[in-house]
Amino acid sequence: MNTIYDFKAVASNGKEVDFRQFKGKVLLIVNTASKCGFTPQFAGLEELNQKYKDKGLVIIGFPCNQFGHQDPGSDDEILDFCQVNYGVSFLMMKKIEVNGENASPIYTFLKEKTKNILGEDIKWNFTKFLISPDGRKIKRYAPTVKPSRLEKDIEEMMMVTV
Repeated sequence: MNTIYDFKAVASNGKEVDFRQFKGKVLLIVNTASKCGFTPQFAGLEELNQKYKDKGLVIIGFPCNQFGHQDPGSDDEILDFCQVNYGVSFLMMKKIEVNGENASPIYTFLKEKTKNILGEDIKWNFTKFLISPDGRKIKRYAPTVKPSRLEKDIEEMMMVTV
C-alpha cells in the first residue's frame, strides 16, 4: 500500500468505505474513545469539521477499546454517544484495534509512515493523523494536542495540490 487511498474500512453503519473517494481532500484520522479523559476533544473535532468540511477536510473517527477499556460499547452505542453528547457529524467507523497483531491495516500503515524515536505504536486514545490531499504527507499528533491546535497545519495541507 502506497497511500491512504489504497485502503477500505467499515463505517459504524456497516457500509464499506473506499478511501479513494477522499483523494484530493485533507484527512484527519483519530482513534477515539467515549470514556476517556480526552473524550471532550470530540467537541473540538466537530468544530474543525464544521469550519473546514466545505473546504476539503474529512474527519474520520476510529473507536478503539485498547487503552483502559475506554470504549466498551457497541458501534451503535458509540455513535449515539458521540452524536448526542458532542453533535458529531463526521464519519465514525466500526471499532478497531490500533496496535498488535489485530491492528487495522490503516493504522499499521499510518504508524509505519510516522514512526520516530519513540517507536510507532499508538500510545493512547485521540492520537491524530493529518494527511495531505495527495496522500503522501502525514503528520502525527499526540493525544494531548487539542484539535484547535491543528488549524494552521490543516490550512497548510489544504494548499497541497494533487
